[in-house]
Amino acid sequence: MGTESMAPLVVTDLTVGGMTCAACVRRVEKKLAKLDGVTATVNLATGRARVSHPASILPDDLVTAVEQAGYEAALPEPPAPERHDEAADDEDGTGAATRQDRERLVVTALLAVPVLVLSMVPALQFRNWQWLCFMLAAPVAVWSAWPFHTRALRGLRHSTATMDTLVSLGVAASFAWSAYALFLGGAGDPGMRMPFSLLPSASDGAAHVYLEAAVGVPLFVLTGRFLEARARRGTGAALRSLAQLAAKEVSVRDEHGERSVPIGQLRVGQVFVVRPGERVATDGRVAEGSSAVDLSLVTGESEPVEVGPGSALVGGAVNAGGLLLVRATAVGADTQLARITRLVTEAQAGKARAQRLADAVAGVFVPVVLTVAVTVLGFWLGAGADPQAAITACVAVLVVACPCALGLATPTALMAATGRGAQLGVLVSGPQTLEALQHVDTVVLDKTGTLTSGHMTVARVTADPGGLGQEAVLRLAGAVEQGSEHPLGRAVTAYARRSAAEEPLPPVRDFAATPGRGVRGRVDGRTVEVLVPDGELPTALADALAAAETAAHTPVLVCVDGVAEAVIEVGDVVRPGSYRAVDRLRRLGIRPVLATGDREAPARAVADALGIDEVHARCTPEDKAALVRRLQDEGGRIAVVGDGVNDAAALAVADLGIAMGSGTDVAIGAADLTLVRGDIEALGDAVRLARRTLGTIRANLAWAFTYNVVTVPLAMVGLLNPMVAAAAMSASSVLVVGNSLRLRAWQPSPAPARGRRQGRAGHR
Repeated sequence: MGTESMAPLVVTDLTVGGMTCAACVRRVEKKLAKLDGVTATVNLATGRARVSHPASILPDDLVTAVEQAGYEAALPEPPAPERHDEAADDEDGTGAATRQDRERLVVTALLAVPVLVLSMVPALQFRNWQWLCFMLAAPVAVWSAWPFHTRALRGLRHSTATMDTLVSLGVAASFAWSAYALFLGGAGDPGMRMPFSLLPSASDGAAHVYLEAAVGVPLFVLTGRFLEARARRGTGAALRSLAQLAAKEVSVRDEHGERSVPIGQLRVGQVFVVRPGERVATDGRVAEGSSAVDLSLVTGESEPVEVGPGSALVGGAVNAGGLLLVRATAVGADTQLARITRLVTEAQAGKARAQRLADAVAGVFVPVVLTVAVTVLGFWLGAGADPQAAITACVAVLVVACPCALGLATPTALMAATGRGAQLGVLVSGPQTLEALQHVDTVVLDKTGTLTSGHMTVARVTADPGGLGQEAVLRLAGAVEQGSEHPLGRAVTAYARRSAAEEPLPPVRDFAATPGRGVRGRVDGRTVEVLVPDGELPTALADALAAAETAAHTPVLVCVDGVAEAVIEVGDVVRPGSYRAVDRLRRLGIRPVLATGDREAPARAVADALGIDEVHARCTPEDKAALVRRLQDEGGRIAVVGDGVNDAAALAVADLGIAMGSGTDVAIGAADLTLVRGDIEALGDAVRLARRTLGTIRANLAWAFTYNVVTVPLAMVGLLNPMVAAAAMSASSVLVVGNSLRLRAWQPSPAPARGRRQGRAGHR
């Protein structure tokens, strides 16, 4: 036993069929948990079970356990990439089940509506109307309600009761009472008329028929579940859209020419073609060509990104410009798109603490309702009430009690929120992440690659007012630095090319590099030097040197024909979105703390620019983890944002680890939440989305509990007609799902005015 408990656990996903309420979820979880070393989380909205189990327990054993609980189970098989989404739906039964449900609902409506109209409008009741209603109601009570009856019988064989048990008993009791009334109770008289009332009433000589309840309960429950299923499918739309981003075929180019192959045959290192308007087949780096790439469907970034040779590309992005040749760096399950899809799927399989409580309540809810219904029947009969009124109250209790809403409260909200988050470039690992994110009060921020760009960039160019001018000097400096391999030189050349737009930089002749000093060469007949500043300079350039030192940037001096013309500051510049991100965090009541392995001067410069008061410089990975523990000991709920290997320890220690999507796999693996597009501005959106989601879950659960607290007592005292009870029960589930669907349309707020002003000022 001890040896087995130490064995590594395997995670297996199962598709579970036949679940209709939270009581079903609870039963499947308990049945799986009876296996030694097994824990399971079952999601009603997705129909999936995520099971952790020792390797000694085979997946087939898990399937058998679920089937022994009275439900269907299978190991899900992902659809082949060549097929369309509709084909995949048909194969896994989703599309076929939807069509069957629709057909059953249409036939039920055609049969049930005449019965409801005749029963509710006495003026339309003709001679022998009740016998016509009986013939129309019989197929509804048997065929339309057959799924409820079969699942109820299956549960009975396994000594369990679910929502289907309540519906089946309600329909059977209503129809059986009506048959008794027609054949033995005097209601079959040809001239019988029956007034309609929303409240049950005692008979006046002849027993009343309750055929409207016998057809109304199946009709309303089937309608509710059909709408509920469609709405639940909507909550997973984002996940399906991610799956549809995957390419089916790819054009590979090699020494044999160009050919189209299935995406599954593409290998790392092969070069493939991406034409204008096509999706990038898999992750890779541009080998040839330049273009603008639309990443909005993958990262949430709305503006196209310019790429060229050496630029990294993510699979699923759309080529909006020229022809690209891309060398594959990852394929299949290793791609970023596959990781995103996997993270979203795993997140939707989890449960929030509130939902675990709701499932525990639902596990005993149905047996309690059955006990209450029998007690109500016995009480009214014992009190001398009319048998018809007693049976009506009993049926109303059976029908109105609905643990469906309890079971759907969290998973539908979580599915909608995680899908919406993925569209916005925010990936959460599960409901625990949303709960932790809601309560975070302090964020420890890494500097390099998180608040800053993470690579050398020209921060500012200051030209001597009496010289050649900034544009001309930058063009000459960029041209001479084309021959340099130094990071400073590459930064100057890249900045000059961007500034020159379409105009190419002129060639350099007689290039020479002096280690520790700089470079020189001839450009357009001029001698151009880019050097480490030394000696006296004009006032404007001297001031620029002082400003560079304050900002912890590296200054280089540009001389043309021996005359000092400009100072170029190069450094790791603050991302424009960092200004808005830090400001939004403060507005959300979250305190920012900067922790970096960099020197004090650049760390303090970045903190001052962003308005961060607490700074910790020269931090080792151990120092960062210790800082997080100290803040936690002070009572804080700490989140850590980082992108490198040196952040992994702190990410793992924190209450919530947040990785930049542009960072290392180690950092992403240690984090609970990933900002896909590598933009910290998305962190504020993530906090607000988490708070909105948890608010939606609380509202759903409050409604689900309140509904039962109010309606069950009304049914017990005879103030609820079974047909009205069925409509109310179906409406409660649809309302919960509809409330969750609102998260799909959630939009991040625009940047506050103060944050935008800070961003422009800092960028200057």
